[in-house]
Amino acid sequence: MLNSRMTILLRELMAADTALTSQYLASITDVSSRTAREDIKQLEDLIEGAHIESIRAKGYKLTIHDNQSFRNYIKRAYQEKQLDDAVIPNSPEERVRYLIKRLLLEDSYVKLEDICEEMHISKSTIQNDLKHVKQILKKYEIVMDKRPNYGLKVKGSEFKLRFCMSEYVFERDKKVKAPKRILLDQLPFLTEAQLSKIWTIIIEEIKENDITPSDIAINNLFIHLAIACKRIKSGNHVSIYKINLDEILNQREYAVADRIVTKVEECLQLTFPHEEVAYIAIHLMGTKTISQTNLQEEEIREVLDDDIYQVTLSILNRIEEKFDLNIRNDRELIVGLALHLKPSINRFKYGMNIRNPMIDDIKFNYPLVFEAGIVAGIVLEEEMGVSIDENEIGYLALHIGAAIERGKMRQGPKRCLVVCASGYGSAQLLKYKLQSEFDSKLEVAATTEYYKLQQCSLADIDFIVSSIPIPDLLPIPAIEVNTILAEKDLEKIETMVFKNSTRLFDYVKENLIFLEQSFSTKEEVLTFTCKELEHKGLVGHRFLESVEEREAVAPTSFGNLVAIPHPITPQSNQTFLSFCTLKKPIQWGDKRVQFICLLSVKKGSTEDLQSMYEMLGEIIDDVSLVQELIKSKSRYDFAQLLVSKS
Repeated sequence: MLNSRMTILLRELMAADTALTSQYLASITDVSSRTAREDIKQLEDLIEGAHIESIRAKGYKLTIHDNQSFRNYIKRAYQEKQLDDAVIPNSPEERVRYLIKRLLLEDSYVKLEDICEEMHISKSTIQNDLKHVKQILKKYEIVMDKRPNYGLKVKGSEFKLRFCMSEYVFERDKKVKAPKRILLDQLPFLTEAQLSKIWTIIIEEIKENDITPSDIAINNLFIHLAIACKRIKSGNHVSIYKINLDEILNQREYAVADRIVTKVEECLQLTFPHEEVAYIAIHLMGTKTISQTNLQEEEIREVLDDDIYQVTLSILNRIEEKFDLNIRNDRELIVGLALHLKPSINRFKYGMNIRNPMIDDIKFNYPLVFEAGIVAGIVLEEEMGVSIDENEIGYLALHIGAAIERGKMRQGPKRCLVVCASGYGSAQLLKYKLQSEFDSKLEVAATTEYYKLQQCSLADIDFIVSSIPIPDLLPIPAIEVNTILAEKDLEKIETMVFKNSTRLFDYVKENLIFLEQSFSTKEEVLTFTCKELEHKGLVGHRFLESVEEREAVAPTSFGNLVAIPHPITPQSNQTFLSFCTLKKPIQWGDKRVQFICLLSVKKGSTEDLQSMYEMLGEIIDDVSLVQELIKSKSRYDFAQLLVSKS
């Protein structure tokens, strides 16, 4: 019987077209070379229809001498679940990705029955999965061609097929892997030596020609170049319109790409057509940047194209107008964003996508920043006629997020005013206790008696700490505490010091909670929820359209069965949250969702969105809380549970 290590070894040997060294096989199973050799001996005794050949000074190679016998052995091994369970996708998301990868890497038609057998699923299940596959492929203008008695095959322009492969063949991994390791894992048609050579060629050429892409950009170029080798081997070439090709030929990057390709041709014994060289050149054009960011305003204008500079300002103005993040005048943001947009224009121009391995983390941990990135994308489309996907939006969001964090670092401590009716001594006790507890996080601007409060300027005060009730309507919050601060008093003040004043409680209404619904699609959920809101007079008839428009940019599913849909621009006259739970999870983009929180922000308002998203983020991150909310049977229990945890 195969153990887990032998399973990995067999999979590697089956995938390789050259001999694999014992050192390499040992490294992928985390054992010594000696143990790897022992495992190979045991594997040799078990397999049927093949043997493992030991080639002196090269390593081990699987040689199949009876195809039918070997195939039958593999099928039995799968049926007995002796092969690694990770090979067989279980969840709908895993199945969809598996199907896309399977179809993209297959040069001929694939029978549905064969895939069902591989995945151990029924035909009805795979038919449902293929609906999601079709939707994803449509984004890349790729269609599934179905022929009776033959099966399925994907068809589309080679350019689009290449882009789709880069996204779905190379699945994102939260653990950072070297790009070479990723390719060895998932594109075994190139050997480790060949991939190492390609990587070296790229690094040498970009250094020699003073091109400075980011690490991620180099990884993308490396992956795309490896895919190009595979596709050329299969007889598939990229086609570029003549007018675009002529334009690329005149670029400096084309000469660099030509040198890279020449060296790769020698290494892999392939012949790249001019279009393929142009394809690599586009990657280089799409990654070049300027390393200076400490420029003055006039220097910035000189370095950047005027249209890019102007669209950068438009983006920041729109973000400020919508979110009030106070980042409009951040010079580092202006430079960073504009320098990012400058090479991006080449990607937009030639319809290239860019992989962003951080996209899920950005959406999950910085939802407000991601929304600001979407606003940036809207401005780009309006002013420059370019449409970007969520990968590119994620990179724009990183620049915006960095500016927000810089702003926080520049902010001083919160400032409070102490009001005390018990005299100077009590006021001073309160003051020093606060300073002792909160140190540099809180500055006590002054102490005063209540009757003098009207004479005090509250312009630079964040909140008031008072030992007596303050009935007056004030422009800032007032916290009533005991003169001798108790634990509860300190907790109230701590909330004000470290968090903004928005409370989830203010936005949770029982009549906007819909539990245990039986919907099976995202569209059904959104239609139902938006119609309910319209019936209650909270939104207009265009609300659903605006929510769907936002979903089209990037799905609002965040993982942990949670989605937070919302309109692409504010549509309501008040801020509110509407909740919906489902009896069974549904597919929402590339994730499963069972808990939906629809967020609507008041038109023309910038009321504490950051705090709102932070609170919603805490819900997203709490697996047990989400499970409890999904199991809730009554609106009251749901609301109480939600508020108690926020």
